[in-house]
Amino acid sequence: MKKYLLAIIALFAVSGIFAQEIGNFMGRQRIVSPEIGETEVIFRISAPYADSVQISGGFGPIVKMETQFGTMDVPGNLDLSKDENGVWSITVPLPEPELYTYSFIVDGISVNDPNNVFMQRDGTRYLSVLLIPGELTENYFEANQRGNLNQVWYDSPTLDMTRRIFVYTPYGYADSKVKYPVLYLLHGAGGDEDAWSTMGRACQILDNLIEKGLAKPMICVMPNGNPTQYAARTLMIDEKQVDRNAPGMGMMGNLYPKSIVEDIVPFIEKTYRVDSNPKSRAIAGLSMGGAHTISTSLMYPGFFDYICPLSMGLMTREGDEEALKNYEKQFKALKKGGYKLYFLACGDTDFLYESAKNLDQMLTDNGLKHTFFVTPGGHTWSNWRIYLNTFAPKLFK
Repeated sequence: MKKYLLAIIALFAVSGIFAQEIGNFMGRQRIVSPEIGETEVIFRISAPYADSVQISGGFGPIVKMETQFGTMDVPGNLDLSKDENGVWSITVPLPEPELYTYSFIVDGISVNDPNNVFMQRDGTRYLSVLLIPGELTENYFEANQRGNLNQVWYDSPTLDMTRRIFVYTPYGYADSKVKYPVLYLLHGAGGDEDAWSTMGRACQILDNLIEKGLAKPMICVMPNGNPTQYAARTLMIDEKQVDRNAPGMGMMGNLYPKSIVEDIVPFIEKTYRVDSNPKSRAIAGLSMGGAHTISTSLMYPGFFDYICPLSMGLMTREGDEEALKNYEKQFKALKKGGYKLYFLACGDTDFLYESAKNLDQMLTDNGLKHTFFVTPGGHTWSNWRIYLNTFAPKLFK
């Protein structure tokens, strides 16, 4: 009797599972999108009642657009065609190896690809992802030996908050007694502690570089650079109410850089098995994070031996001699404090390229040895991933 009862329960359980699947997918045509071939990529979306469907992505035509930062190159739209089943599709030539984000535009409304599980969050936007294999992108795929990414809360007395950081530990960390060097990797405006691990593929890049023996095993700390946020807005935690015009709360303010050195670094060096010498500390950041990198290194000369501002430089008003003299004084102090690498990178069409050239000139004029790594392109994640791939092997050598 007991066996009979268990059989009935099992039958109902299985029937429920199949009923759920049938309810979810009955009458639906299986759609593959994106479908990557040897020479082309096909995108598809079911929208039988739509009048028009387009696709917008980094692989499409480039058009000029006027923005608050001036004229910028942005992806244009491509038209899809509808078949008799209401499925819209487009076939495009296989793009160059790169990580592209894209979305469909259905009757003027932007939607993600419902058939693609690979997505990334860029600030407040979620975008579908197309990853084309090749030499440029080989480190963006999962390595065989993978580290761990932890979401960690720490106290920040400087900001009077408990805040969240993402901490990457390399493969083998748990079983090793080695003390590791640390890269503090900062995001740009609109991002948060999740930006580098999601959009930047930081964990995959470091995993691959370390596995190939191209970079030293390191811990990578990715903080939230928005001083009013406890964590990424996806956690639905209200931001701290502060006077945004108060000293230290602006992008170039000193309060957040102070919290990096006086709150985050001590927490990491207490919590993780790390080498706490300057020769084992690196700081890097893109855009706003580049500004934080510059500010932090100047406020605490000699604290980081590796300094890598990306897509950022010095922005001073023309003729502001006082500001220039102050910068000269700070950079001379940085030179005296000592460092091993100063890696400056920027795209040649980046709206901040002139500021990067100003920083390059300041470093040159004051005798600070450095690398100015200029790439084609603008203010984009495609460049920032390249920069991480480039400077990470130079760290801690």
